[in-house]
Amino acid sequence: MNLDHFINHLSNNKTIVTGLVRGISDEQAHWRPSPAAWSVLEVMGHLYDEECEDFRARVQLTLNDPAKMWPAIEPGKWVIDRKYNERNPKQVLEHWLRERDESLKWLSSLKSPVIHWNNAHIHPSGISLSAADLLVAWLAHDYLHIRQLNELHYLYLKHTTAPANIGYAGDW
Repeated sequence: MNLDHFINHLSNNKTIVTGLVRGISDEQAHWRPSPAAWSVLEVMGHLYDEECEDFRARVQLTLNDPAKMWPAIEPGKWVIDRKYNERNPKQVLEHWLRERDESLKWLSSLKSPVIHWNNAHIHPSGISLSAADLLVAWLAHDYLHIRQLNELHYLYLKHTTAPANIGYAGDW
């Protein structure tokens, strides 16, 4: 497990996500391509909650006490219950950046000779997830939502510039 690799990529993703959301209009931050789709602001609210309540917390628990029950989370439900789309976009970004910095600080503190990356927690679904699995999933989760933010930019451009033909750009 090359922890530096994950720290570097999670850190780089701070810059990527910031670049994708900083400076967009409030209209774009709240816009959804369909009623069931997430807005940029909802993606950011999700990233913030996942940073604090899912990935960092669960990697910590799995490293330190893998048998301990994980706190319940409901990420899909939180989007509505926590009213992500009613939040202030700048504040949500600032909060996520602060929490990502806390995560990076904590991960950097793990540079001791023995880290129990193979410690595993049995998820209620019956799947065994090691601390290493969770760390890999954390980075993959970033990439999934970076892709989603890119798609939201593309769809917003298409929406706001219609009837312009953007097909010359290439296939999405």
